[in-house]
Amino acid sequence: MNTTVSKNLVMLARMLERLDRSDVAVDPLQYRGVVEHLAQVLRSVPHDAALEAVLEASPATAELYENLQYQHAGLCRSPLEPALNAELAARAAIDAARRSAAQPKA
Repeated sequence: MNTTVSKNLVMLARMLERLDRSDVAVDPLQYRGVVEHLAQVLRSVPHDAALEAVLEASPATAELYENLQYQHAGLCRSPLEPALNAELAARAAIDAARRSAAQPKA
C-alpha cells in the first residue's frame, strides 16, 4: 500500500472512531462524508498487513470493511463461535419459553 493511501486510511479510521465515540451529537453529513471517503479508500487498498493493523485498531473501520465485503465474504471479520453461541442460547430460551407456555396453569 502506498504511503499516501496508508496515511489517508489511518487518518480517516481515526476520524471515524472519534465520531463514533463522541459524546456530542455529530453532524450526519459530516459522518456520512467520512464514511463515504473511508469506504472509497477501503475499496482501493490491498488486503495486507497494513490494512489488518488498521482494522484491528479501529472497530468502526473494521465493521465498515466487513459490510463492504459482505457480498463476497459474509461476515468475514466476525468470530464464528460467539455468533453460534448466541444463536444456541436464543434457541434454548425460545424452547424454554414454549415449554413454560405449554404447561397447564394451576
